[in-house]
Amino acid sequence: MAEKLLEIRKLTTGFVTEKGLVKATDQISINVDKGQTVCLVGESGSGKSVTSLAVMRLIDYAGGMILEGNINFHGQDLAAKKQEEMRDIRGNRIAMIFQDPMSSLNPVFTVGEQIAESLQLHQQKSPKEAMQMAIDLLKLVGIPAPEIRARQYPHELSGGMCQRIVIAIALACNPELLIADEPTTALDVTVQAQILDLLRKLQAELGMSILLITHDMGVAAEIADRIAVMYAGAIVEEGTVEEIFDHPSHPYTIGLLQSIPGFEGGRGGELYTIKGTIPPIGQLPPGCRFHPRCPHAMEVCSMKEPPDFMITDDHRTACWLFQGKPVQADNKDGVRQA
Repeated sequence: MAEKLLEIRKLTTGFVTEKGLVKATDQISINVDKGQTVCLVGESGSGKSVTSLAVMRLIDYAGGMILEGNINFHGQDLAAKKQEEMRDIRGNRIAMIFQDPMSSLNPVFTVGEQIAESLQLHQQKSPKEAMQMAIDLLKLVGIPAPEIRARQYPHELSGGMCQRIVIAIALACNPELLIADEPTTALDVTVQAQILDLLRKLQAELGMSILLITHDMGVAAEIADRIAVMYAGAIVEEGTVEEIFDHPSHPYTIGLLQSIPGFEGGRGGELYTIKGTIPPIGQLPPGCRFHPRCPHAMEVCSMKEPPDFMITDDHRTACWLFQGKPVQADNKDGVRQA
């Protein structure tokens, strides 16, 4: 049985607004095993990044708070730790790659200095040792001429190179868990593939676990062992990558998959879109939060929030349509029938 590294249990987070407290995530539960890659997938506004900030306890600095639940890392509840204790974990045992590499890097320091900083802070390396290790890390992430690049500033490097720098900073202290928040969003398709290949290679070499956040099911297919699909602050489906792609059960998951160009084999046809938009976190509908956009909504969907139905030991979905078999697809117009 795989050893669990991160266990998120019934995590609820919120933000205080002019209209009062609103929940950003609601009772979410996710496991990340040692050496495993778990992808958290969903539209913008689903609560994916808030989840990552909660794990890092950076939500405290973003005007948010953890309202309920546990974040167990090696059996220690991060949600209960003080910020002073988190400083020993954050950037050291758990590291994060943020969405935009250019805004994640400080423009007035060289990239070598920025990598060396975490080594000096967490591993008490001397400036000389830290800089040499920074050069080695640049080499590890595939930066050519690392001795020269270490003395350059972020604006002198391409977007793909800056993303590799951010990865090098995250890997500086050899973390056990790497959280990657949309690590390929700002990059072109060729560079995206290179970054995903790099993450796979580094994971194999270093044995770390990855929690990768993305809105792109194609990215999840490339790198994930497990996928958790998130909608409006809740996990609506979770399973192995094979289960999610071969036997999707929640209408939202099916809609995301059908939205991938060429997923169902056709070319030149009209792309499928999920009607409507994700609701604001302070204006969630009653019952199932997806029912206003769902082509299968029933009366019960607008009245009661669905529980998790276990399809297999490795696959769960939160949908009233589930009656022991996944919802099937009608390829003609994307309508799903039970």
